[in-house]
Amino acid sequence: LKGVEEKLDYIKKCGVNYLHMMPLLESPKGRDDGGYAVADFRKVKPELGTIQDLKDLTELCHKNGISCCLDFVMNHTSEDHAWAKAARAGDPQARSRYYFYDNWDIPNEYEKTTPQVFPTTAPGNFTWLDDCKQAVMTTFYPYQWDLNYANCIVFNDMLDNMLFLTNCGIDVIRLDAVPYIWKELGTKSRNLPQVHTLVRMMRLVSEIVCPGVLLLGEVVMEPAKVLPYFGSVEKPECHMLYNVTTMASTWNTIATRDVGLLKRQMDQVCALPKEYVFLNYLRCHDDIGWGLDYDFLKNFSIDEVSHKKFLNDFFTGKYPDTFGRGELYNDDPRLGDARLCGTTASLCGIEKYGFEGNVVGVDRSVRYDITLHAFMLSQSGIPVIYSGDEIGQVNDYSYKDDPDKAVDSRYLHRGEFNWSLAPNRNIADTVQGKLFHALDHLEHIRSSHSVFDTTADLRTIDTWDSSILAIVRENAEEKFIGIYNFSDQDKVAWINEDDGIYTDLISGHEMEAKGVMIPAFGCFWLCKKK
Repeated sequence: LKGVEEKLDYIKKCGVNYLHMMPLLESPKGRDDGGYAVADFRKVKPELGTIQDLKDLTELCHKNGISCCLDFVMNHTSEDHAWAKAARAGDPQARSRYYFYDNWDIPNEYEKTTPQVFPTTAPGNFTWLDDCKQAVMTTFYPYQWDLNYANCIVFNDMLDNMLFLTNCGIDVIRLDAVPYIWKELGTKSRNLPQVHTLVRMMRLVSEIVCPGVLLLGEVVMEPAKVLPYFGSVEKPECHMLYNVTTMASTWNTIATRDVGLLKRQMDQVCALPKEYVFLNYLRCHDDIGWGLDYDFLKNFSIDEVSHKKFLNDFFTGKYPDTFGRGELYNDDPRLGDARLCGTTASLCGIEKYGFEGNVVGVDRSVRYDITLHAFMLSQSGIPVIYSGDEIGQVNDYSYKDDPDKAVDSRYLHRGEFNWSLAPNRNIADTVQGKLFHALDHLEHIRSSHSVFDTTADLRTIDTWDSSILAIVRENAEEKFIGIYNFSDQDKVAWINEDDGIYTDLISGHEMEAKGVMIPAFGCFWLCKKK
């Protein structure tokens, strides 16, 4: 945490006004270095600092116009948490905070309908505790014990923990794995009505006690299950949600070079109320799950299992002409449902071509990286850039040498920030220089044009080329057309917006918005005043 303070100037130079710190509360060393098995909601991991260090950092961030976000792991605690230790020792009140059973009768009934989150690395939803001869629900990992929110004491105490974090200066509470927090026999124990009631209660309390705090829901599921977490005008829930489907559809488009699914996804987003605020991103700390609209893809004879295999093969370099360099996470060959890991730069080809010394390939990959960020920045909502993407940081394979991390391929893209490369951002002809200044340029454009406001109208338009996506943003002052080429060939976007001359905000060149020639993996941000 003190190190973040020392690097705050760099963070400001990145244009950041919203800093999402990964889980930093006390958790068992060696079993959960990711921080999602919280052993104490009131203590920071000793190797990272103290609660006072956290308060000092958030205060400094606020002075510099930066809001702070932190994960609130609410589905479970670590087995090392005081509640869990007391439960293990036989305390009935503590056991009532979890799902404890004397035998496998009820757990086996749960297993009939409750899907497994990690079927290969952590199969099943329960763990048998030999020392106390009990089974406990562990949806994610055996060392993460699910909390029983049917016990009102759990809700009260967890809410108290959340408010403790807000008093430490946290402005955005990320509700981790929120769809899982209510369990019920005979159901999938996902997205149940009681979950929404609990989130509404958290929203009500936060608006009364700390109205400046926002709730961000982590709902990594298909759109039909994501949107309800916004709630309604009468019963609001989360202030913000992740635009996970657009993220996954974007990477699908990179592999298939077909924008059909992405265009459909954008059309669905465009039809939503403008009050719905999404966090848009290309990459994050987690894996990429292929939660695509397979009902739509079936219309094109695309089978879910074989398509997921194609996507994973593409991005792990299984084909001779593919540029992605990623690794699989939680691979289950039987279901063909592996997820994908890797940094944006490595998945775009910067790692492959850099390793080969292919200067032309690196330049094209950098252009693609910029184009993908340009697409992300032109969506409505809040753009989030994962640390390291601004300098094109590639995969970090050193995690394989750490026995505590080697089993989790997500550490491939969770590598330490490479500070030795950061100074290269000031050298124009380096990968770091090209990416950093391109993203900085795009961010300044975005902040200086009202047409990027969430209040602007947003729609897609046909380009008559399956590899090119075009979106239109429009308000009373400006009209913007973003054009993105997902092909490795120069193409023509056959749009025909016959309403005068536009300026490409990126290059400054003027052109008509019809029959636009666009380079391979390139983009244009066309704009005109009304």
